[in-house]
Amino acid sequence: MCEIFAGQNPDDYEPVTRRLRLNGQSTSIRLEKTFWNMVDDIAASEGVTTPQFLSALHSEVLVLRGEAPNFTSLLRCACLKHQHRELTGIAAE
Repeated sequence: MCEIFAGQNPDDYEPVTRRLRLNGQSTSIRLEKTFWNMVDDIAASEGVTTPQFLSALHSEVLVLRGEAPNFTSLLRCACLKHQHRELTGIAAE
């Protein structure tokens, strides 16, 4: 029943930590390889580097919410929203 999920390549969900700067602050973010690929694709589609995209996203979250308590979870959800928009042609909410 779950073979498509259980049988996936372990490389796809291998955690990868990247060190980068978010608005001048040095930090590290740990995401599964598949999510990093999606974040890289989103950044490229916006015509910016991945660190530039992440900095812009982080800044927008701070303006809208005042904080980003779990930025990595926000990134995973952003990836899913982006994928949904791509598959359906509907703007993400």
